[in-house]
Amino acid sequence: MSLLRQHNGPLTRELLLEPGGFGLGKVPVVAKPDATTGMVCGYCSTGCGLRMHLREGEATSLTPATEFPVNLGMACPKGWEALTVLDSPERATTPQLRDESGRLRPVSWDRAMSTFVDRFRGIQAAHGSDAVAFLSTGQIPTEEMAFLGALAKFGMGMLHGDGNTRQCMASAAVAYKQAFGFDAPPYTYADFEASDVIVLIGSNLCIAHPIMWERVMRNPHAPEIVVIDPRLTETAMNATQHLAVAPKSDLTLLYGIARILLESGWIDERFIAASTNGFDEFAQFAASYTDHGVTEETGLTTDQIHRFARTLHEGKRVSFWWTMGVNQSHQGVRTAQAIINLALMTGNIGRPGTGANSITGQCNAMGSRLFSNTTNLLGGHDFGDPEHREKIARVLNIDASVIPAENSLPYHRIVDGILRGKIKGLWVIGTNPAHSWINQHQCRDILERLDFLVVQDMYATTETARMADLVLPAAGWGEKDGTFINSERRFGVIKKVRKAPGDALSDFNIFKLVAHYWGCEEMFAAWDTPEEVFQILKECSAGQPCDFSGIAGYRQLDAAGGIQWPFSMDEGSSAREGGTGCESDGVTGCESDGVGEVERDGAIEGERQHGRPTPHHPITLLPSHPTERRLFTDGRFYHADGRARFLFESPRPLPEPTSRRFPLVLLTGRGSASQWHTQTRTRQSAVLRKLSPGELFVEINPADARELAIRPNERVFVESQRGRVRAKAVLTHAVQRGQVFLPMHEESTNQLTFAAFDPHSHQPAYKACAVCVVSDQF
Repeated sequence: MSLLRQHNGPLTRELLLEPGGFGLGKVPVVAKPDATTGMVCGYCSTGCGLRMHLREGEATSLTPATEFPVNLGMACPKGWEALTVLDSPERATTPQLRDESGRLRPVSWDRAMSTFVDRFRGIQAAHGSDAVAFLSTGQIPTEEMAFLGALAKFGMGMLHGDGNTRQCMASAAVAYKQAFGFDAPPYTYADFEASDVIVLIGSNLCIAHPIMWERVMRNPHAPEIVVIDPRLTETAMNATQHLAVAPKSDLTLLYGIARILLESGWIDERFIAASTNGFDEFAQFAASYTDHGVTEETGLTTDQIHRFARTLHEGKRVSFWWTMGVNQSHQGVRTAQAIINLALMTGNIGRPGTGANSITGQCNAMGSRLFSNTTNLLGGHDFGDPEHREKIARVLNIDASVIPAENSLPYHRIVDGILRGKIKGLWVIGTNPAHSWINQHQCRDILERLDFLVVQDMYATTETARMADLVLPAAGWGEKDGTFINSERRFGVIKKVRKAPGDALSDFNIFKLVAHYWGCEEMFAAWDTPEEVFQILKECSAGQPCDFSGIAGYRQLDAAGGIQWPFSMDEGSSAREGGTGCESDGVTGCESDGVGEVERDGAIEGERQHGRPTPHHPITLLPSHPTERRLFTDGRFYHADGRARFLFESPRPLPEPTSRRFPLVLLTGRGSASQWHTQTRTRQSAVLRKLSPGELFVEINPADARELAIRPNERVFVESQRGRVRAKAVLTHAVQRGQVFLPMHEESTNQLTFAAFDPHSHQPAYKACAVCVVSDQF
């Protein structure tokens, strides 16, 4: 009996459950927390607040934060599993260098850094300083992005660097900058709950941003929900109107709707006259988009388009929302601006429940757009403006001559530069282009041409890391400190609640090492910690539309549930005077060596970077603090004249039309709420793998399947001019005849996609190309 039942012992103790405290139920003794702390999630741009449960300073589990103004106690499967993926055996734990036999071998950080410097310096000496470039990410904190961009361009002399934000948000950023005068999403998530009409264009909100969809479900006004999407997505299934337009005909539809609004007098003439430019020219342009032309192009009926127009007219608070279905297009900028035009001409902007609202993709794509120092200078400044360069040079205490006077090449031209032999060395940080870049076979062929490829990542097993000459092991979310900026412009804090495995370092500390070995560490003497960089970036932002100089520091962000920009020094001072800011033992501002707060058995204490307590400085946040704020409430925009601009251009046909050999249009998008991008992290969780498809599938209309003699669940080949992939056929009316759908997450999907780009944003057009489907029985 003693072998079968033990009352004491290590296994017995591990199975024992005790009340967890902090609102938890019973938990295993070994996971029972002794403290909690809050931070934001590190997956998508929603920016949910999570409550981390700490045991001896290390996170053991988490729950969604009920008091956080973004998610209000909700979390999606990815958020619930955010800690699990940190424990993956695929983590990069030590630097690896490819030896003469072609194998990656572990090396010391000293060897890794010496090789990094020698190889990149050698390339620059032989081919020029612009022969080395970097590709970054929207997944690392703002402070790390800024450090990388400043180090690469000001310290190492690089000219070219871009980020994977180019793949998701470039079209929206350019659309806003041209229309509003600055890249400024105007909304707050409260608008989901305040609208009486919600228009979703190219957005499967249910799957891509589940918590935002939950905010829609909280709307008490029984809103009209209009979804514009070729496919009957999960979101479209819940819409009151689904406009299943032909692929990439949304621009024609939006111009046609504008014409109906104009002809019917359903416009806000007072707002147009007071706050916009270019309306008369736009009205003349839109007049040619007749019902006949629009129905021919989109495949919709006249009744459908007129019902949509009337819905916009009858709505009192209309909000327009879009994501990758708009941005990832050969005409994404103009489509986004057509959405903006509708909001402007109907006066649906600057009020609760309104706005032309781009939903961001990655957790810190908004930070990347403003502070990565890639295609604009720190804080949304212009590399080509001498006054901007002088300002940033003063803030950073550097010579303005080290700041490039021209913008970087965009992502696809960096890749093209490698193909042409102009770029010989590449540093890839936190992104996986060998999987995610369009026309994957060509991308991998191009990467193989590099003289030296460095990949800095959490995982040593990504498709790009396996191609690298040098792999640098990086800490992930939860293993370092910093801030993210979410879709609604909200700064949120992340914290070090776990130790990175092995010899892995935070990206911040890797950049410090590079600066030291490169010999430019004096330039970054003040960049000692992430929060010190946060203070520097505050100065960079001062006077800009994204001014956040009034935020005292991480502790205030933690206490406030995040703060949206703009939040200027004047606003910060006003908040402090009113008791809504930061109070620190009678001293204005927050002074602490911690990054937030920790709760211990009902008491709040200060917190060091890894969760251990330090003396606490109390912060008072009164109900008057604006936890949710929107832009343009006064009808003034960021152009010099204070007016928004109507912008437009004739639609262009699909870059790759169908043909006899390739008669179907391939659509791509998210496969499930449990998958994220290239699945670098989500596939590390057994729970998330169970919640997502186990193999690649292709959705095909039953009528097309009958013509092709394809049966349900049969294995088929999907083929384009660039590649061929095998998938399971799912017969469904969710896709229209002549179209098929593949989820974007699988490695093979981008073997098919066609390398077309928006001419204004240079964003890849992932969403439509010509394919055929054949049974693998032939």
